[in-house]
This record gives sequence, structure tokens and C-alpha cells, in this order.
Amino acid sequence: MTSDISAIHSLHHNLLDSWNRRDARAFASLFAEEANVVGSDGSQMNGRPEIESVLGGIFAHHQTAAYVGKVKGVRFLNRDVSVLCAVVGMVPPGKSDLNPAVNAVQTMVAANQGGHWRIEVFQNTPAAFHGRPELVEKLTEELREVLRAPSA
Repeated sequence: MTSDISAIHSLHHNLLDSWNRRDARAFASLFAEEANVVGSDGSQMNGRPEIESVLGGIFAHHQTAAYVGKVKGVRFLNRDVSVLCAVVGMVPPGKSDLNPAVNAVQTMVAANQGGHWRIEVFQNTPAAFHGRPELVEKLTEELREVLRAPSA
């Protein structure tokens, strides 16, 4: 079970890393063939080919911010299905600090397919905390600690 938890953490890390490298093919390769993605704006992508195509267009036409993330937990629905919860922030291009307005909570459902974990469902929800600015600041500070930590 410990190796599965590590694999799921790595899957999420690789997801953020492929986004940060602006590599749509690597990003999409982490998903199951018929996976579903819900972006922070509510847009949906269905299936690995659509994920790659849509992200390829985004990366080609937009300067995207880089993710900084922290896994909050992993739980197993059964031995081959897991749910990862994480919080993320983004550093805009040319900046060195987070933009708190785009902090988010990520939920990732992964399934073990023949010994390889693949993402089945990924949702990126804005962490707006309407009317609770202290929670925005608390999450931003938590993510700044990750940003300042030396790379492993």
C-alpha cells in the first residue's frame, strides 16, 4: 500500500510538472483513455486525445502560470481506486510569488490499470473562500512554504 501511495503522489507531481513544462502530450499521458477533466473555469475535457488537444492549444496561445502544490491526503476506495486531495497555487510568468486569486483545490481519482496508476477524473476548483479572506491568506502562506522549500 505504501508503494501505491507513493505512486499516486508521483502521479500528481508529474501532472503539475508536465503543466509547468507546458507539455500537453506528457500531461495527457497521465490520464486513462476515457478520463474526465473539469478545469477551474468549469470547462470539461473528455478522453486523453481531447485533453492533449485542448492543452496543446492553451500552451500554444497563452503564457500559463506555474503550479505549486501540496498533497493533503490520499485515500483508497478499494485496492485499485484512490482519491487524492491537494491544494495548489500558481506563480504567474515572470513573477516569483503566488497569485492568491487563483489558488485551487484539486481532486484526482486514479485507478490502477495493469500495475500503472492513471488519472480517471481530475477536478480543479477555485479556492475562493467567499467572504473569508483569512482562509485565502492561510492557504497562500501554506503554499508559499512549499514554494520556498528547497527542491528534493
